[in-house]
Amino acid sequence: MNIQGQAALVTGGGSGLGEATARELARLGAKVAVLDLNMANAERVAAEIGGVAVHCNVSDADSMAQAIQTAAAAHGPARILMQIAGIGTAKRVVGKDGKAAPLEEFAKVINVNLIGTYNAARLFAEACTQLDPMEDGARGVMVFTASVAAFDGQVGQQAYSASKAGVVGMTLPMARDLAQHGIRVCTIAPGLFKTPLLASLPEPIQQSLAASIPFPARLGKPSEFAELACHIVSNDHLNGEVIRLDGALRMAPR
Repeated sequence: MNIQGQAALVTGGGSGLGEATARELARLGAKVAVLDLNMANAERVAAEIGGVAVHCNVSDADSMAQAIQTAAAAHGPARILMQIAGIGTAKRVVGKDGKAAPLEEFAKVINVNLIGTYNAARLFAEACTQLDPMEDGARGVMVFTASVAAFDGQVGQQAYSASKAGVVGMTLPMARDLAQHGIRVCTIAPGLFKTPLLASLPEPIQQSLAASIPFPARLGKPSEFAELACHIVSNDHLNGEVIRLDGALRMAPR
């Protein structure tokens, strides 16, 4: 799909990997809707790239549906969904106090990362099926965000790893499901990237994390994630695939 002139939705577009992806899409000529819970961040990014900021909670059905409608009113129906919004947490199953981890914390991560991804996908796909097909019958493309934690999660990452493994697990069946409608689905599983969260850590910790990556021995750049996400859109034969973007990193137990 040629990105030039297409309407695109970027969830979590107000910061980190989402912001970088929104900027790359705009650079390539897309009309970008920056969807985020943090409207200050969304408005900042949207203003700088000539896009539109839209308040959105991906795990809420009404909020996501409204966000798609608001973006369509500004740019026309979207053919590109970059589902990047997510949260992370670390909690041992049994803490040092001998008490089990709170169930609601596990449920919250699953709700945002996994159910939120499915919610965004189902509503975007519904809208896409109403569009006229383009070349090769294509109607739309979705790119999800998992993590290397889906494959080698560390101690305390039960909720995060489970949520991202769920995203990985539904990529192929969803691509098969939506093939009849000309909608492609792929997932990126990033490793350690220099997002605002990691950038806020002390420099020695950042250097230690970077040293764990075989090559290049540095934290990933958000722009590298964005470039891959946009390549997936433009490469019509990429479908149903999960791509690790991690410098050959395999996470240690802790």
